[in-house]
Amino acid sequence: MEPILKVRDLIVEYAVREGILQVVSKASLDALEGQITALVGESGCGKTTLIDGIMGTLPPNGYVRGGQVFFKDIDLLRLSERERQKIRWEKIAMVFQAAQNSLNPVLRVADHFIETVEAHKRGLSKKEILEKASELLRKARLDPEVVLRSYPHELSGGMKQRVIIALSLILDPEFLILDEPTSALDIYTQSVIIDLLRAIHKEKNLSMLLVTHDLSIVAELAHRAAVMYAGKIIEVTDVRSLFHNPKHPYTKGLIGAIPSLIEDLSHKKPIPGNPPSLLNPPPGCRFHPRCPYATDKCKNEEPPLVKVNGGLVACWLYE
Repeated sequence: MEPILKVRDLIVEYAVREGILQVVSKASLDALEGQITALVGESGCGKTTLIDGIMGTLPPNGYVRGGQVFFKDIDLLRLSERERQKIRWEKIAMVFQAAQNSLNPVLRVADHFIETVEAHKRGLSKKEILEKASELLRKARLDPEVVLRSYPHELSGGMKQRVIIALSLILDPEFLILDEPTSALDIYTQSVIIDLLRAIHKEKNLSMLLVTHDLSIVAELAHRAAVMYAGKIIEVTDVRSLFHNPKHPYTKGLIGAIPSLIEDLSHKKPIPGNPPSLLNPPPGCRFHPRCPYATDKCKNEEPPLVKVNGGLVACWLYE
C-alpha cells in the first residue's frame, strides 16, 4: 500500500522569549492510502505542531526549519501560500483541535458550507451545495433543516464538532487530518463521532491522519500508529502490535498505564518522571532519563528509526 502522505525529517521551531524552541525534531512518518493512521502521544509532545507544519498553519512565531512533506508527488513545503490554499480543503482537509470554536459566530451554518464551496469555485448552485451539506449532516446524525438555519451559539459543542467534520468533507478531499476530534466531548458524542468517522472511511475509503492522546480511539479506528515523544517519532507500528507487542520502552509504559476494566488498578504503573523541556532536551535518546533500560549509549547517542518486525523503532535495544 502506497503512502498518500510522506513526512521526512521534519523540523519545526518556534521563536520564543527564552530562545528557539524545537518542538518537532526530524520527524518522519507515512500515512498510507486508504488507511487511518494515528499520531499518538502525550499532550505537549509536538503532535499539533507537526500537522500545522504539514498544513502551513503555524502561528507567526513558528516556522519549518527543515525536512520534506509530500502529498502524493506534491512537495507541500515548496508551495506558495496561494498554491497551498488550493490544496487545503480540496485535496487535504483538516479538523482543528477545539474545532467547534472555529465557526464564525455571525454566520448561519448554511453560510459556512456555501462560502467554503464558493471559495474554491466549484460552480455549484447554492441549492446543490445545501443538498450535499444536508446529506453530510444526516450522516453525522444531525437534522439539516434545523442545523443549517442555526447560528453556532445555538448548537452544543458536540453538534458543532460534527458540523465541522461535515464541513471538512464538503469538497470531497482525498485526505483528512483530525486533531483531537473527540476531546472535551461527552462519551455519547464521542461514540457518535467515532461511528461517523468509521462510516466515512468505509464508504469513501478516505485516508486519514488521526491525532490524539486517547488510545481508546486509536483502538477503535486506526490501522497504524506513530508514537511521538518530546518532538520525536519513536515508534511506528500496526495497531494490533501497538497494544499487544509494543517495542519502545516509552510505548510499553504508555500501554501499561491504561486502566483495565478487569484488573486491579494498583497493578498499573505510571511512567516515572516527566517529559523533558524542549528548550533544553537531554542528549541522546530523549526518553533515557525515564527509561529503566537506559545505558551510557542511550545518554549520548540519538537512536535512529530502524525496522523491527514490520514496524519502526528508535531505540538502542534493537540495534
